[in-house]
Amino acid sequence: MIALRPDLKVMLASQPVDFRKSVHTLSALVSEALHTNPYDGTVFVFRSKRSDRVKLLAWDGSGMVLVTKWLHEGHFTWPPIRDGAVHLSATQLAMLVDGLEWTRVSPKPVKRKRVFYRTGYARGWPRRRVTPGPSSVIGTAWLT
Repeated sequence: MIALRPDLKVMLASQPVDFRKSVHTLSALVSEALHTNPYDGTVFVFRSKRSDRVKLLAWDGSGMVLVTKWLHEGHFTWPPIRDGAVHLSATQLAMLVDGLEWTRVSPKPVKRKRVFYRTGYARGWPRRRVTPGPSSVIGTAWLT
């Protein structure tokens, strides 16, 4: 089972592959063509010459998982055919496997808050550095 989690690494091989290839042959292809370790937990996505088939290859910690999907109607959305690989997010992988247009999805920018702390030395003897804490916060601002 391939669990979709936010930190999941996904690599899509942009060149079509022969769909008669087995787990062992696809693992060797990952090592040689993509120059990546197939046993590091990354999900590798392979496309067929026909755009209605996809194969997923992943190491789940105890063995290799190979998933194949064929669409009865329609086709998967693929990037242009080039050498190398395309990195996807877990959300884009889910949309790709569902047959949706994943290339139009982009993550929303997240606004982060910056906290300003009072710095310097405390009064008195011996002089000690003030460590940031809740009492030393002097302001916040939104980063864009």
